[in-house]
Amino acid sequence: MSANNPAWIMVGDLEKGFAPDNNTLPQSGGLAGKSLRLIGDPVGGATELRFETPERLAWELSPESRRGTERYTATTLRQSIYFVDYLASSAAATSVSIILDLARNLYTSVTARMPAEDQIEKSLFRRAAEGQELTAVDVTIVSGILEGGNSTGSPIHRPTDEMVGKRIMYTYSNTECYEHIYLNQNFYTWHCLEGLEKGLADTDRCHYIKVDEDLYLFVWREKIIPTVGVVMIDLDRMKTTGKILGYEGQNVGLLSNFPVGAHARLLNVTSHR
Repeated sequence: MSANNPAWIMVGDLEKGFAPDNNTLPQSGGLAGKSLRLIGDPVGGATELRFETPERLAWELSPESRRGTERYTATTLRQSIYFVDYLASSAAATSVSIILDLARNLYTSVTARMPAEDQIEKSLFRRAAEGQELTAVDVTIVSGILEGGNSTGSPIHRPTDEMVGKRIMYTYSNTECYEHIYLNQNFYTWHCLEGLEKGLADTDRCHYIKVDEDLYLFVWREKIIPTVGVVMIDLDRMKTTGKILGYEGQNVGLLSNFPVGAHARLLNVTSHR
């Protein structure tokens, strides 16, 4: 493929490109042995998480009394704030990412669901004509408190517009570099400067949650190749941690769910006020 006509690649290929000499954070064992109860899910129940080892957790959802065990990853950008991620074995093509803010007994969870084949094959024109979002990737974002309450009185993590207007370059490895332009509270533009997707760019649906001062949860959902990204952005440390999820290849089935991390550089800020 010529440089003037860059190719769209599958998420499995993207994972391979991000793998060598990357800037991901090391796995943290700081949650091992802890049991946490997340209050405030959409049906009014709770999820209990028991971190049995640095790599395996058990969960139980009430009042349904559903339970399971999962292999997870955990990283931390700031003291007592963890990014936890795992594939849900009890649901098809679904991942769960959780920000655990232990110092303030707060959390935010992101449940991402990859679309079925018939949804992927529906054209963007048809989705627009039917009043649907252009992306077929679905996410549910829930913020709440951990059992035991929030003794600091801090509000739960909430949506924010503080990222809007920023243009930031992210270096994921020696070969992979992107820029993001945060346009408004619903959309951002990504552009690959170096790497497997060099020359590609698009504007996609996104969500921003403020976790702490200069610390944000950023979620994006792509429409061309079904993809969801869930990352924490620390604008004080200028570092990110998170994950990307999608199908490994063109056939719906096997998932690629891999950790990412980048060094960040603020390029400019645009204000329309």
